Amino acid sequence: MRPIPLCAAIVVVLAGLAAGCSRKPDTAPPVAAPSLTFSRVDLPIGSPVDLTYKFTIPQNAPAITDDYTVFVHFVDKDGELLWTDDHVPTPPTRQWKPGMTIEYPRTLFVPKASSKQPYIGEVHVDVGLYLPKNGQRLPLAGQDVGMRAYRVATINLEPRNENAFVVFQSGWNNTEIGPPGSDVEWQWSRKMATLRFRNPKRDAVFFLDCDQPVTILGAPQHVTLQVGDRTVDEFDLPAGRRELRRINLASAQLGDADPIDMVVNVDHTFVPANMTALRSSDSRELGIRVFRAYLQPK
Repeated sequence: MRPIPLCAAIVVVLAGLAAGCSRKPDTAPPVAAPSLTFSRVDLPIGSPVDLTYKFTIPQNAPAITDDYTVFVHFVDKDGELLWTDDHVPTPPTRQWKPGMTIEYPRTLFVPKASSKQPYIGEVHVDVGLYLPKNGQRLPLAGQDVGMRAYRVATINLEPRNENAFVVFQSGWNNTEIGPPGSDVEWQWSRKMATLRFRNPKRDAVFFLDCDQPVTILGAPQHVTLQVGDRTVDEFDLPAGRRELRRINLASAQLGDADPIDMVVNVDHTFVPANMTALRSSDSRELGIRVFRAYLQPK
C-alpha cells in the first residue's frame, strides 16, 4: 500500500476531528428563555452597573427538580473569559413553574483586572444554568454559542474614568486580596477613615460596597458618612450582611472644595486578637470591610 503523504494525513486527521467535534442541534426542550438588560452599555473599568436578569418559562416547559446556579460569562471578542457574575437566582429554580416570568436585579462593578489588562472594547455576555454538584447544564431558548451557553447581550468596555477615582486616604488598613482569579479585594477601616475624590462640580451618586463578616460582634455597627460638617448617609450594618450604599450627593452638598474628603465613622470597632473565639493574633483595630468606593457623576 502506498503510504499517505504527511501533509495529506494531517488533512485527513483534522477533517475527522472537525467532523467529530461538529455541534449537533440541541433538541431538548428549553426550560426558559433568558434575557439580560443593562442600565447602560458603555462601561468604564471599575464602574458600577445595574443588571436585570429575566427568564421566561414556556407553558410546556419541563419541570426543574433541582436548584441550579446561573452562570454569567463576560467574554472578549476572541471568546476569552474576562469575568463572571455567577449567582443563585431569586427565586431558586426548583420553584420555577411553566408560564412564570422570573425577573430580578443585580448590581456589579466592572473588574479592574482581567486576563487582558487593560482590555478595552466589545464584551459579549453568555448565560446558562448549571448544577454545581456535577456541572450539568439545562437547555434554554436563544443563541447557543456552545455547551448550552446562550448569548444575551453585548456591552462596551471603556477606560477608567479618572474623575470618578476614589482614594483610600487615611484611617485604612492595608489592602487584602481574595483567592486568585476572584478579582476581590478589600480594606478594613479603623474607627474613622477618609475617602478622597475630585469634586465633580455637579450632582453625583457615591457607591460604597461594604460588610462586616465577623458574626460574633453582637450589636450592629452604626456607620456615618460625612462631607465637611454634613452627614450625607448613615446606616446600621449587621454582622454577616453585605451592603451596597447608593448616596445621592447634590453639588450644593459638595461645595467648592476640591478634592472632597468623605469621612467614614464607625461607632464601635474590634481587635481580633482580643476576641478569644476568633483565635487570631491580628492586633489591628478593625471597623468595617470596604470592597468598592466609586463616584458616578450624574
